[in-house]
Amino acid sequence: MWKPPERIKFDPDPGPAPDAAEAASARLFSPLQVGPVRLESRTWVPAMVPWRASGDGMVTDDVLDWYERFAKGKPGGLVIEATGIRDVPSGPLLRIGHDRFIPGLKELAARVHQASHGETRLFIQLIDFLAIRRRPERSRYLNEFLAITDAHRAALNMDDAPEAEVRAALAVLGDDALAEILSPREMEALAMGYRERVTDVHLSPIADLPNALPGLFAEAAKRAEVAGIDGAELHYTHAYTMASFLSATNERTDGYGGERENRIRLPLEVYQEVRSRTGAGFAVGCRMSAEECIDEGSNLDDSGYFAAEFAAAGMDFLSLSRGGKFDDAKQPGIGEAAYPYTGRSGYECMPAAISDAFGPFGRNVAAAAQLRASIRAAGHATPVIVTGGIHGFAQAEAILAGGEADAVGAARQGLADPDWFEKIRRGRGAEVRQCTYSNYCEGLDQKHKQVTCKLWDREGLDNAGVKRTSDGKRRTTAPDWR
Repeated sequence: MWKPPERIKFDPDPGPAPDAAEAASARLFSPLQVGPVRLESRTWVPAMVPWRASGDGMVTDDVLDWYERFAKGKPGGLVIEATGIRDVPSGPLLRIGHDRFIPGLKELAARVHQASHGETRLFIQLIDFLAIRRRPERSRYLNEFLAITDAHRAALNMDDAPEAEVRAALAVLGDDALAEILSPREMEALAMGYRERVTDVHLSPIADLPNALPGLFAEAAKRAEVAGIDGAELHYTHAYTMASFLSATNERTDGYGGERENRIRLPLEVYQEVRSRTGAGFAVGCRMSAEECIDEGSNLDDSGYFAAEFAAAGMDFLSLSRGGKFDDAKQPGIGEAAYPYTGRSGYECMPAAISDAFGPFGRNVAAAAQLRASIRAAGHATPVIVTGGIHGFAQAEAILAGGEADAVGAARQGLADPDWFEKIRRGRGAEVRQCTYSNYCEGLDQKHKQVTCKLWDREGLDNAGVKRTSDGKRRTTAPDWR
């Protein structure tokens, strides 16, 4: 992962915790209406991918355990991990692209509602992503994967040569010479692995995305509603399809790229189709980027416009993230896929304890406040949820008191201690297990290993009933508090 050059070490500073009486009157533990859904508190656990689904995208016992453990801490909102809307293989990631996924998700919703005694509302993050391939070996890429074209033949003066001879001629070239012959995208596929973009309109499935995606998202949302999930969070952030349509790097010329009025067109059409196919009691919002944090990417002015338009369209909430792009990702090892949280934009999304002068805590708050102000100036009261290094009551309460957001989300702190909101609410803040922001969890995610926290994943391993990760070395969920 990219590391800031300043290399300043920060320790968590949660500040003073309230007693139970003070907590009872705190904004953090006051209710919030999110469209048709009432949150019992302004606490939120954002989507995290824990790598616990089956290989064909089904809910497993480990998935049920994972979300049940968060629900025991009674957050106001809990978001199921990014869940694929297409019925295509995607490894151990949850999917919702067919009715056969409904029974497992129905069991998951019931488990969360029961474990939280009805106090936690459950949302599901719906995602579409385009094809990405692992970085190939040089010889294999040139001998198998590269499609030989007339341009390659002409550059080599081998117009009539058999394909095998063209490939052999390319294979003996040095990298500089090869770069004179291959296109930038072909060189990228060699160096980083092949990756589709929303601008690849020469590919018919990419050109057809505006026709296909509204229905796919809407069908997925309807399945979530049937499963008893309280709402959908449309994944419009980071490196994936919908965020790529919103990005300033989207130069499609079919009315869905270029000017930001065109870039927001498909995200609005997706939302409208989802809204039209789900009931009035089902909440629909999105997760969006406050800033892309890449060269020539969308900035706060863009996202302020997008946020106001989403609010005007009727979205029930906006959850804000930042960064996390493929554009500046670190080169993966051979046989590995690019990971969009390894560049500077990835650091902005998940800053660590070793940081720049700003530090890892609350990097997205100022941007969230500006977006919320844009929404309010447009006359809308849409709730804004901010995330990013929020780890203590004092910090969270100050954000709410200052009108910078309407709810606060905590992923890594929530993973470190799923009970931390409940401990604070009960006046037992001294018992909170504090995240150290080492990004141990992010390292596991990058390797597609089951995600755990180093603060608890080896505690009580031999105790009766403790389930272990697939490598047998770590427990799968945090120890019970009570």
